[in-house]
Amino acid sequence: MGDSQPSTELSSRYDPAGLEQPMYERWVEAGLFHVPATDVERPYVIVIPPPNVTAALHMGHGLNNTLQDVLIRRRRMQGHDALWVPGTDHAGIATQNVVERQLRGDGLTRFDLGRTDFVERVWEWVDEYGGRIIDQLRTIGCSCDWERTRFTLDEGLSKAVREVFVRLYEKGLIYRGRYIINWCPRCRTALSNEEAEHRYDDGKLYRLRYPLVGGGHVEVATTRPETMFGDTGLAVSPEDERYQHLIGQEAELPLVGRRLPIVADEHVDPEFGSGVVKVTPAHDPNDFEIGQRHGLEALNVMTDGGAMNDAVPEAYRGLDRFEARKRVVADLEAGGWLVGEEYHPHAVGHCYRCDDIVEPRLSLQWFVRMKPLAEPGLAAYESGELRFHPPRFGRVYQNWMENIRDWCISRQLWWGHRIPVWYCEAPGCDELVVSTETPDECPTCDGELRQDEDVLDTWFSSWLWPFSTLGWPEETDDVRSFYPTATLVTAPEILFFWVARMIMAGFEFMGELPFTDVLLNGTVRDHMGRRMSKSLGNGIDPLEVVELYGADAMRFTLVRGSPLGTDIQLDYENLEDAFRPGRNFANKMWNAARFALPHARWDGEGDAPEPTALADRWIRSQLVQYARKMDRAYEEFRLHEAAELGQEFVRGQFCDWYLEISKRRLRDGGEAAAEAGRMLTLAMRGWLSLLHPVMPFVTEAIADQLPDSKIAGSLVGGPWPDFPDEWTDHEADEAMWAFTGLVGAVRELRAAYGIAPGVRVPVQFRSPHPALQKVLEEELESAQRLAGSSSFQEVESFVEEGLPWQLYPRGGILIPSGDNIDMAAIRARVTKGLREAEERIEKSERKLNNKGFLDNAPPKVVDREKSNLRRWARERTRCLDTLRSLGAGV
Repeated sequence: MGDSQPSTELSSRYDPAGLEQPMYERWVEAGLFHVPATDVERPYVIVIPPPNVTAALHMGHGLNNTLQDVLIRRRRMQGHDALWVPGTDHAGIATQNVVERQLRGDGLTRFDLGRTDFVERVWEWVDEYGGRIIDQLRTIGCSCDWERTRFTLDEGLSKAVREVFVRLYEKGLIYRGRYIINWCPRCRTALSNEEAEHRYDDGKLYRLRYPLVGGGHVEVATTRPETMFGDTGLAVSPEDERYQHLIGQEAELPLVGRRLPIVADEHVDPEFGSGVVKVTPAHDPNDFEIGQRHGLEALNVMTDGGAMNDAVPEAYRGLDRFEARKRVVADLEAGGWLVGEEYHPHAVGHCYRCDDIVEPRLSLQWFVRMKPLAEPGLAAYESGELRFHPPRFGRVYQNWMENIRDWCISRQLWWGHRIPVWYCEAPGCDELVVSTETPDECPTCDGELRQDEDVLDTWFSSWLWPFSTLGWPEETDDVRSFYPTATLVTAPEILFFWVARMIMAGFEFMGELPFTDVLLNGTVRDHMGRRMSKSLGNGIDPLEVVELYGADAMRFTLVRGSPLGTDIQLDYENLEDAFRPGRNFANKMWNAARFALPHARWDGEGDAPEPTALADRWIRSQLVQYARKMDRAYEEFRLHEAAELGQEFVRGQFCDWYLEISKRRLRDGGEAAAEAGRMLTLAMRGWLSLLHPVMPFVTEAIADQLPDSKIAGSLVGGPWPDFPDEWTDHEADEAMWAFTGLVGAVRELRAAYGIAPGVRVPVQFRSPHPALQKVLEEELESAQRLAGSSSFQEVESFVEEGLPWQLYPRGGILIPSGDNIDMAAIRARVTKGLREAEERIEKSERKLNNKGFLDNAPPKVVDREKSNLRRWARERTRCLDTLRSLGAGV
């Protein structure tokens, strides 16, 4: 076997800006991310949550896609046919809004262009800007199979959408009906229940007096008095004895004079308000159901833009709904019908796109019956076949599936998948055609057909994503090889929008789950705990972070800082603090490699000699143990823990101890240096591989310079570390534990007593660990150099004056007093520290005993003061213990 030495061409400083993108392009050009659909034996597939084509990369994308990349890179290294399918979503409402804003800048509306030209204009925008986020994902290192990039309006995906619509319609699971839906007056479209995001808004409850026909009155309450023009009845509980005599009677609608029948309905809660409710069937879902049961008219009193229509008295027509509310309240008060108003915060629906307040509205829409579709997905979770990480989200999913409501899928937009339904225009012909292909004429009367004007909800294409991206409904090689996928990584806020619906679609059209594990990452927040948003101006641009610190620094910071399902906080005002840990770790690896690579050796593709040096046996044993712990953390989706363990091994075991201990042998040369060189190569390839999924660029750059790199090839393709069990060496572990404990204790003692770094001191130790003798025989020089000691001496007991330190039970060390140790100065310094601690404690206690401070200071300030008190109390205890150990009276 020939001896191979590395090319050690690492620059003096790590420069991610000059390294990362050229390396990424080499990976792509080499086809390292592409997976052919032939001869697939071990598929592992992730489909990307398709970002909107309108989106620019934000830190939430950075976190979510980094987590996906970590998973896919590891499986690829393990030898799986690891496919990550990328793509974007056409984002109906969002994209149409962007282009309509552009048109408004030109003084135009979409109606000025007409449907065909407007859709063409949107396509032009998508062609120009829609690929930005894909390019940005490449910048952060995402190892997607870019040859399989999909778009939800691609021809193949559009075919899948039509196929699904027709199948569900033919099964009676898609229907058209007039129901109360969520309506956005600004976007002028229907929304699903999940797209109407409810939050508590400040509001008022208005108590109104409705006159009874024949004399008297009843009191009702409402938060939306402008909808009273749509009242067509009043309702009471059939169990409410107060109003039995009113059932079947009539009341009069204030401001209008219309007579309202009074009905008895089980829905009415006699404990709420007066026990009498106004019934507005066209503007409230519960009222709609009451109206259906009692044959009450549904009277729509608003336009699709949220203004009052011609069904209301002339004085209110054309008024915006909120302006109408003010006018109605004023007129009710003037007429004596307003009993009173009170502050009443309550949950109000907001459009998930534009944040406008949603209006419940009676409308003719298309729906999917969800209950039958939900049953297999619910059963899969309850049987354990479908798993959520963290598990708490499984219970959220279960509750939603058990109480699922029908899905409103039609949208009053022009951009999107147009509903594949045609209506015959011939007089007297009511033919309705639902087809995957565009029909030429009515099959019944040969008359002209008109396609439904609406498009489908964006999520109607997204719920097919795990199999439509693979070519379904065709029986493609991709479908046969890569469905079902394995793992989905997404955000909790689209658990219902997307995840649950994909599960239902997978069972309905593919007969099985689309994935078995769902990872739900946390939210990226600012340092004050607020969600990052454009309106707050507190966002962090991932591309800026990459430019300043490198993609690896960002990736490591995000992975290490966000245990699954928990939010991560980053300071947008101080990027240096936010991303320093990742940058510093990349620099640490780089600098360690610059030292180690000139000494690294590789003796060819055979079995290397067994290591004999204690340090070599130890680092190999530690590598095996850390590899197992990291592998288990990766496997169980504890990615933050894998990153922490990798950092712990590199910084601690490898840099702080192994490299330092090995310097003597590397300096002295000979076979001892050769053995250390071989171990450097083994250890470095091990930790570089283990950390490659998290930090692919710096690990690849270093691995390229290892002496075995020409044979091993790129880390991208593996192999994943799999070390023999027999490399675990408990004897070496125990000996090095004693060694690091001894050196660490001396370092702590020096720091505690303020001994200057350059001062070398003698050290006495007693009752040593049994393994310590052996390791000191082999590594005494290293121990003295690392501890800053001039000598180590074992003693039975400490008889001299000096600085003592507890090492382990019944063991300890002592730095004897001497020329280098000024005991009086040390006592004085510790005494001064004790006084400062006591002063700080007194100051904190005064604050925390001050009721004014506790009542008026922000909670974070109070918590910080309590934390300071605990910290200074610990410092006081440390100083007292130190003075006692020095024999000073305290």
